[in-house]
Amino acid sequence: MTLKRRVVYASGTDVLYSKQKHRQTFSLRTMSSELEKAMLTIVQIFHKYSRQKCKLKKADLKDLINNEMSQFVLKIQDKDTLDLLFSDLDQNGDREIDFQEFIPLIAMVTSACHDLFMTEQNH
Repeated sequence: MTLKRRVVYASGTDVLYSKQKHRQTFSLRTMSSELEKAMLTIVQIFHKYSRQKCKLKKADLKDLINNEMSQFVLKIQDKDTLDLLFSDLDQNGDREIDFQEFIPLIAMVTSACHDLFMTEQNH
């Protein structure tokens, strides 16, 4: 059975629902794992820019990158660069980036950060 998830924001809490009507609540305040906090933060940032529609338009993606990744990614000011990045991420061609299409960007930037971290550790 496929689970249907919906994120609900209320008082800093994220709630995921499934068709079986199970409910699990995630809160950054109660999580002890740094990795869990980081993953939930990624979800929250995505939804901050995608809002209720849960998809990023090109302008949303540009704002997200320029505001939330400015230490790791140069600000996107060139339209051609944004167009190329957006088309690479938009796997289904609907001119919007859903969460599953967004995650490869996070993985790519995180991998580059790891490479930089390892280079600095070795020097």
